[in-house]
Amino acid sequence: MAAIQITNVTILDNPTIFTNPFQFEIEYECLHDLKDDLEWKLIYVGSAESEKYDQVLDSVLVGPVYAGGYRFVFQANPPDVSKLPMEDVVGVTVVLLTCSYRGEEFIRVGYYVNNEYEDEESRENPPAQVAVERLVRNVLAEKPRITKWSINFDPQAGMIDNTSINGGDGNAMLY
Repeated sequence: MAAIQITNVTILDNPTIFTNPFQFEIEYECLHDLKDDLEWKLIYVGSAESEKYDQVLDSVLVGPVYAGGYRFVFQANPPDVSKLPMEDVVGVTVVLLTCSYRGEEFIRVGYYVNNEYEDEESRENPPAQVAVERLVRNVLAEKPRITKWSINFDPQAGMIDNTSINGGDGNAMLY
């Protein structure tokens, strides 16, 4: 059985202007005390063509983690547009929320993100140069893709998480 169960993820300030920070309110349960911290990461997929454009927007260690319920807001700055291919700034991409324990990723929640101009004129006739200050970012919160991996949360006890889930509902709730 998994030691950590994400019970809800809510995307705050969504939709918002592109240059605003990402904000995810994460709720999870820990089923037994963990000896080490959890590492949460937010990764922006900069291009479908190559992982070299992916950006880790932020990572945070959360711990100590004792049995019980937790909630926190994970806030991360938007991607550095200068490191993205200009042709991929406007349109659909992906943001990944991941969690790892002892360096092993055990859950990934992926969301499609639509970046478009706020006004219809610019959407229909985009400027020659991307005008980041006029972009709106909309994380499609109702359609997360959730993947879980089996990891050993307690090497001494040999406890392995044997669950695997792909898919999800509106708020990335898992039971």
